Amino acid sequence: MRHNEIKKVGIITESDPTVVRKTADAPQKKLWSRRGGSSFRQPPSLLRKKYLRKVKVMEIYKINDIAELIKDNEYVGRGIVIGKTANGKKAAVAYFIMGRSANSRNRVFINKDGEIFTEPFDKSKVEDPSLIIYAALRSYKNNLIVTNGDQTDTIYDGLKSGTSFEKALESRTFEPDAPNFTPRISGMLTFENGDFSYRMSILKSIDADGTDCARYCFSYPSKAGLGHFIHTYVCNGDPIPTFSGEPERVAVPDDIDVFTDALWNALNKENKISLYTRFIDLESGEETDRLINKNK
Repeated sequence: MRHNEIKKVGIITESDPTVVRKTADAPQKKLWSRRGGSSFRQPPSLLRKKYLRKVKVMEIYKINDIAELIKDNEYVGRGIVIGKTANGKKAAVAYFIMGRSANSRNRVFINKDGEIFTEPFDKSKVEDPSLIIYAALRSYKNNLIVTNGDQTDTIYDGLKSGTSFEKALESRTFEPDAPNFTPRISGMLTFENGDFSYRMSILKSIDADGTDCARYCFSYPSKAGLGHFIHTYVCNGDPIPTFSGEPERVAVPDDIDVFTDALWNALNKENKISLYTRFIDLESGEETDRLINKNK
């Protein structure tokens, strides 16, 4: 009878512990489990929790295809990617901007001696330059700074005066564009001993009213093939929901054109504006970059 009871209720095996087969007449209060030749009862809630924990652990370390993450997302706002190529030979960084309003869309990236700036495409149409015109990428000594606002200069000036990345950002908050309260996202690569580490940060409103700023900083060693992706918004909306959680783990290929094209082509065609990518050879220091502007 024990065997028949097990068949009625369901069998969970070591070879596939996530599969539970139930029949219509199976008791609902207890669930049989067979492991190592013995049988015992486990409540369904416990089994569900174990399964969910297993799935969660698996997903935590998944390295995503960045194109798959954003291809069906109408609006992720501005985004930063930092990581190391799959062959472990180069550092990779990307920054892109998107826009919904005419003022936001009236921008291009400009490369000035290796530093990247946002500038108006048509100066006669500029409405408010305060949050859309800034240095997006600058270098200070062995540090490469990339951000979505004028906090690039805040970090640069802080490093110059001996302050850390995190300490410099303590003087800044999210953008004053209620009701969206757009987060300030920042990243910095630090090169030394033929390798690099990197930091990322997001400063965002602690509530829907913008009463205070929540500050999140992340520090990473570089790992071959792994990058981290942080962006200002989860998706489109009114107000726009801001990014939450840790920066997303993404794959970084060896070819800068594959990386650039995949990212640009996945961004929403109506809202994307500009993209800049750079690969830095860790042995020679040689830089390769790509710059794409929708406005031409």
